[in-house]
This record gives sequence, structure tokens and C-alpha cells, in this order.
Amino acid sequence: MPAGKCVAIAKESAPLDGLTGHRLFQSETQIKSSIFKMAEVSKSSVTQAIISEDEQGQRLDNFLLKICKGVPKSHVYRIVRSGEIRVNSKRAEASYRLQIGDVLRIPPIRIAQREAEIVAGAEFKAELPIIYEDEAILVVDKPSGIAVHGGSGVSFGVIEALRRQRPQARFLELAHRLDRETSGILLVGKKRSALTVLHDMFREGGANGNGRGADKRYLLLVKGRWMDPVRSVKLPLLKYLLDSGERRVRVSDEGKASHTVFRLVARWEQFSLLEAELRSGRTHQIRVHCAHLGYPIAGDEKYGDFPLNKLLPREGLKRMFLHAWKMQFPHPTSGTGMALEAPLPPVLVAYLQKLSLTEKQDYGQKF
Repeated sequence: MPAGKCVAIAKESAPLDGLTGHRLFQSETQIKSSIFKMAEVSKSSVTQAIISEDEQGQRLDNFLLKICKGVPKSHVYRIVRSGEIRVNSKRAEASYRLQIGDVLRIPPIRIAQREAEIVAGAEFKAELPIIYEDEAILVVDKPSGIAVHGGSGVSFGVIEALRRQRPQARFLELAHRLDRETSGILLVGKKRSALTVLHDMFREGGANGNGRGADKRYLLLVKGRWMDPVRSVKLPLLKYLLDSGERRVRVSDEGKASHTVFRLVARWEQFSLLEAELRSGRTHQIRVHCAHLGYPIAGDEKYGDFPLNKLLPREGLKRMFLHAWKMQFPHPTSGTGMALEAPLPPVLVAYLQKLSLTEKQDYGQKF
């Protein structure tokens, strides 16, 4: 867990808080030198936290949910509404934006402990490939099969692994997300100020669309013979839940506007390799657009061709064929144009090469 992420421990020389009887914080040096991890929010006594530069601007509820991993959201919101959470000795709304120097009073909270499981998983995936890194951002070439963060039944993810890989980092937070099965370029903010700019950029949508954000390109293999060299797809997407509680997305007039531009890269007798440019950033956007058009992504276990998916592992494809391979965007602090690339993983290249040996290719790049 990165130092400086959360909460400062009061020194014995600090003055007492008249409300709680606990000691408050004093100098900036004291704040920077006395930090503890998220998992140390006390389950038996009141905890006090002082907000630093890295936490400023966050909503109160989001900050609490981060430092209270394992606590139900309903409980976190209840203690905010009841006034058990205090900011500068006063009640605060869940939507309150934290400021530098704010002092939070957090009541005793029992937090589910999964530390050993998280550490074991993070060590297994510790050496994540880094494409680019500076003082503001870090860019990972995420492997398929690893979630971007722990939670929802997953004990660890990219963020947990990076915090083990970069123990000296004071701040590491996701700028956007990739599905667990998707590989490729993933941006991580190393400063709160940079992260805020990146979040705004991704909300703007694709740089070549109506927005001013990042130009994100994916490579994907779909079932079927895609005929259009370029095809612009505008289909609204709606999130919904299965009876099991699992999240799904479908095309629906009630959904949010979504725009993907597909370009044909290569085509075989039964498969096509496409590049997808995201002009919006909806959940499962590429996967649902392809499935709805009748070209499911090879290996997609949620929206794909399920009989085909059972055959693919025997042919050498044991994952979903979706890879975030290129991204262009302005650097969040300098504004300099960034152009990043993560080539197709060797296992995906090998499958295309094998496909070229078994099927006739009539369009595009040879493998």
C-alpha cells in the first residue's frame, strides 16, 4: 500500500480534540512522517485523519469507501448520515469535497481482513510490464486475466500489484478501467492533480469524436467475415443486472449514447481482425456492439458465441481476443502529446499465425 495514501497518526505532543479526547495533528513535517495504511482504521477506537494534497478534491464517501475496504457501502453511508463521521468537528454530506487540512473523525469500524490473500496474489503478479512512467503518471501493459483492482470476489488486481511493485509510491490510482479479460494499455495516476485531469479527459470521449479526450484503439478478433473497411457504430447501451447480481450491458433505446468506429485489419474464411476506436467509453462497449451486430469477439464468455468458445482453447486461444494496443492523449500536467503502444501479446499473434495456416486470408495484413 503506498505511503501517504491515507491517514496521519497523532503525536503525543499534539493538542487534544475537545470532542473526542484524542490528539490532533500539528506540523506539516509531522503529517508527512506519520502515515498508516488503510487496513489500520481502528475497529475498537476512534480514528482521526488529516487530508493531504493527494486526497484533496475527493468526495467524502469515496474517500471513506477506499479506506474502509470490506465494509458494506450501506454502513459507510449510514455513519455519514448519522453524523458519526465528522469533518472539522462538524457533520458533512457524503458529497462533500475534501480540502487540504480537513480533519476527519472516523468511528470504530470493523473491516474485513484479506491482507494475506491480497499480498499473495499481488506477489504472483508483481512485475507488471511498465510502458511509460514519470512523476505524474504510470502506464501498464496489463495482462489478460488480472482485474484492475481487488473486489467483487477478486482478492487482488493491478493496483494492489503495483503498490507492491512500487512501495515508495505515495499515490497510485486508476485513471480508467479495462475488463479483467482485456489486455493492454492502462493508465495510473501518481498524483491527485494528474488523476483529476485524466478522469476529465476520459469523460470527454475520443479525441476524434466530439470530445477532447484520449484516442483509444483496440485490436479484436471476431467471428464472421466483416466486409466494411470502416464502419461507424452508434448504438445506445444500457446496464442491467442478472438474477445472480452479475452486471451486463445490452443495446437499448433507453441506454446511453455510445460510439465505436471499427476498421478492418485482416479477414479469413471465418474470422476478422478489427481495430476499434472508442469515441465514447461505456462499460463493455466494444464487446456489446460487436455481439449485437452478429460478430461476437472470440473467447468472450459474456457476450460471445458459446459453442465456438468451447472449441477455441483446443486451437490455442484460451482468452478473449481483445487488446488495448494504442492510445494518444495530452499529458495531464505538461500538455505534451503522448503516443503509447502495446503490441499484441505473443499468444494472440501465435493464434493469428495458426489461423493463417488453416484458413485462407483474403484481406489485410499477413501474420
